[in-house]
Amino acid sequence: MTTTQPASARTVSPRRRWAALGVLVGAVLLLAIDGTVLYLAVPSLTRELAPTATEVLWIGDVYSLALAGLLVTAGNLADRFGRKKVLLLGTAAFGLASVLAAFSPTAGVLILARLLLGVAGATIMPSTLSLIRTLFTDPRERTRAVAIWSAGSGGGIALGPLVGGTLLEHYWWGSVFLINVPVVVVFLIAGAWLLPESRDPAPGRFDLLSAGLSLAAIVPLVYAVKHAVSAGLDARVAVAAVLGLGSGVLFVRRQRRAAAPLIDVTLFRNPAFSGAVLADFIAVFALMGLLFFFSQYLQLVRGFSPLQAGFAEMPATLASIAVVAAVGVVVARLGRGRAVAAGLAVAAAGLALVALAEPAPQYWWLGLTLVPVGLGVGLALTLTVDSVLSAVPRDKAGSASAISETAYELGAALGIAVLGSVVTLAYRAFLPADPLPAEARDSLAGAVLVGDPELVRAAQEAFTGAMQVTALAAAAVTAVAAVIAWRTIPSGKD
Repeated sequence: MTTTQPASARTVSPRRRWAALGVLVGAVLLLAIDGTVLYLAVPSLTRELAPTATEVLWIGDVYSLALAGLLVTAGNLADRFGRKKVLLLGTAAFGLASVLAAFSPTAGVLILARLLLGVAGATIMPSTLSLIRTLFTDPRERTRAVAIWSAGSGGGIALGPLVGGTLLEHYWWGSVFLINVPVVVVFLIAGAWLLPESRDPAPGRFDLLSAGLSLAAIVPLVYAVKHAVSAGLDARVAVAAVLGLGSGVLFVRRQRRAAAPLIDVTLFRNPAFSGAVLADFIAVFALMGLLFFFSQYLQLVRGFSPLQAGFAEMPATLASIAVVAAVGVVVARLGRGRAVAAGLAVAAAGLALVALAEPAPQYWWLGLTLVPVGLGVGLALTLTVDSVLSAVPRDKAGSASAISETAYELGAALGIAVLGSVVTLAYRAFLPADPLPAEARDSLAGAVLVGDPELVRAAQEAFTGAMQVTALAAAAVTAVAAVIAWRTIPSGKD
């Protein structure tokens, strides 16, 4: 992906350059916070909007799903029309969608608002990294800038539960979305002044059919998983799965033949590249899929307030940020491939410990088990992105970066969909066989709304058992990712 560099970008002063980086980090921080801030609000919005278990899953993952499906397309549009322009337009749309989400009268409207937030967010993420490359021409400066950009994403994941918890202690659930509006206004003013414009001078023809095929491959497959859990295997599941797989095959074939493909699929012939992308995908799949329902477990089973639940999740997110300081030492001793594998193995062990600690009466045991999860996932994600870029020629780094970002967002969306479905199935299996109200069998939040103390106790025990099963499932897939990373990513020491 070619990046032009206008004179305004080349001659920008150091102070203005780092101030512009602050704007870009703020944009990534906003997206990361919005991706996790909703988790704590699920019990509150369940009381207000009464969504079904399937609607709760859609509210949770449609944001990441839209991001994953549109990242490459949005990046292509930014290259064509100008990265600054697309970034500012996307940010304005993000603010408007946040207002719609905050005042959603029904679960369906909230799902639509979350979808629009994802569409707007997809225009923000690719442009930020491209603009960093434009602003920072010195390799050492650029490395520091990208590290700060990455820390902004990790910091947003950590701040999301705290911001959500603080707001939910004092305001209604819609406040977790409304808080985006003043941030967007500040970003638009600062971004218009500080950011340079850049675009690809020869982007090639925009392939609208490829963009449509990429969406047609992702959305039906996720729908098939959701519908299979809520209604069982039926004709809809079969049709959606066939449509998704067929669209995926057509998409790959078209990318191989296109003169200007949206994704350079030949990159996956490199085992180191494909192994790093898959390890990145699985690590996010396991972490985000578990965290979405972990917030409900803390509030509805352990009785934590939203703010307490936000603090209770901090060990994992803080550990994932702190690990950045140790990355250099670990890679120097183990090599990149073995370091990624070690990180995933530590995360898998931590997830298994989470399953053991969830029934414990004291939270501290559970909090301690979150530390290895955060350390392992943080180490793996930091190094897999580096491995993706290192496994390809320099002139293909832009395409590789887009694939890495798509894997991250798709992992988050499918993690919530698949592991969330495991939670739902296991919860229903662990409930007593006696006839129960439909609300209680649908979800733990529904059982709490019924208000029968014995029913609530039984539902809490069933949900705890379901969370244990899900944590063990996440540990298993993470262990598989560790083996993949060990076998495919080179371990040449830096």
